[in-house]
Amino acid sequence: MSSAQPVKDNSQPTTVALDMQDERLVRGEGIKGAIAGFGTRIRTGDLGSLPIFLGLILIWIVFQLLNPNFLSADNLVNLTMQCAALGTIALGVVVVLLVAQIDLSIGSLSGLASAIIGVTFVNLGWPIWLAILLALAVGASIGYLYGFLFTRFGVPTFVVTLAGLLGFLGLQLWILGPTGTINLPYSSWLVQFATTWFLPPWLAYLIAGLAVVGIVVTDLMRRSRRSRAGLSTGSLSLVVIKAVVVAVVAAAAIAYLATNRGVGVMFLTFIALVAIMAFLLTRTRWGRWIYAVGGNEEAARRAGINVRTIYISALMVGTVLASVGGLMAAARLTAASISSGGGTTNLVAIAAAVIGGTSLFGGRGSAWSALLGIFVIQSIDNGLTLLSLDSSVRFMVTGAVLLLAVIIDSLSRRSRAQHGQS
Repeated sequence: MSSAQPVKDNSQPTTVALDMQDERLVRGEGIKGAIAGFGTRIRTGDLGSLPIFLGLILIWIVFQLLNPNFLSADNLVNLTMQCAALGTIALGVVVVLLVAQIDLSIGSLSGLASAIIGVTFVNLGWPIWLAILLALAVGASIGYLYGFLFTRFGVPTFVVTLAGLLGFLGLQLWILGPTGTINLPYSSWLVQFATTWFLPPWLAYLIAGLAVVGIVVTDLMRRSRRSRAGLSTGSLSLVVIKAVVVAVVAAAAIAYLATNRGVGVMFLTFIALVAIMAFLLTRTRWGRWIYAVGGNEEAARRAGINVRTIYISALMVGTVLASVGGLMAAARLTAASISSGGGTTNLVAIAAAVIGGTSLFGGRGSAWSALLGIFVIQSIDNGLTLLSLDSSVRFMVTGAVLLLAVIIDSLSRRSRAQHGQS
């Protein structure tokens, strides 16, 4: 029996073409080459997060003109806290979408996690850390179940997670019992973590400084690896400029938020989760395999990647993060109820991932998509609330933004395909 021969994959020719162009553009040309490379990516449809970033700025400008309180420190602190729970759920959605799958049960799973913490911690008197571990373990087990059914029996994730949406919603109602609501004690550290814990300015500046140092070290290590491999390293000036811009923006944001309550610990936790997931997706073998499977499953399989394991792990990450988001939401509301995880939780989390730049077709996106996307959605929600407009307008505007994001993604894919064929 002959060994498998390498398979030529023509499904994504643009990636190779862009890589070759970028190598030619940045080799020895410093900042000028980087700017030229950026222009090339824009012309070929590789827009990245640029449209949503510009859109977020536009949204903030419009709402500030309509209501001067929108960009007040008090409202921005509220906005950051509103983003944490749903943003964490959206982060899990990003990972699932990267392998070209979908999880429709994230809302029910977040509600189930809140029900578990309510019953075990309040009614049964368990230590809070044990109740949290149980909620996360249940989330991980459900993700494994989804992955097993998908990889073993070929049940589409759309179907299996739709069944999970209904089934785990019923389980949530059964766990909560006839009362339907369990109040979490305000004195517990979990509730205080989500409501009253804010960083003192000096600690916020210190964490921001450490983050900037981490960015610089990571970029320098990447330059070193590329240099040893004989690849272009780009301009060292770009590393410095990037670090300075991040430091200035972070310092300004911290200083402004500090005029009110400051940076919430729960929001910082969300940012930390995004940064950790970004590192895992871009700096580890598992992350590269996630993109490979989402980009072309057959090519990934023939390259020796354990596709089954990647699918299962991606779905498990999604369900665990949905559980974490459910715990955050319950802590912020100081209660677990039948409405936890209901309403628009599913749609908002999925929309945030897509609006942030993660492709519905798999293989494209980043952990930072969750951050950008949830800021867009929550900014719209927050701004329309300040204008005293009802939820009907909010839903219509959010739907329009989601449609626009998908159209941009489709046009970008078409543009890349056309440039790859030329």
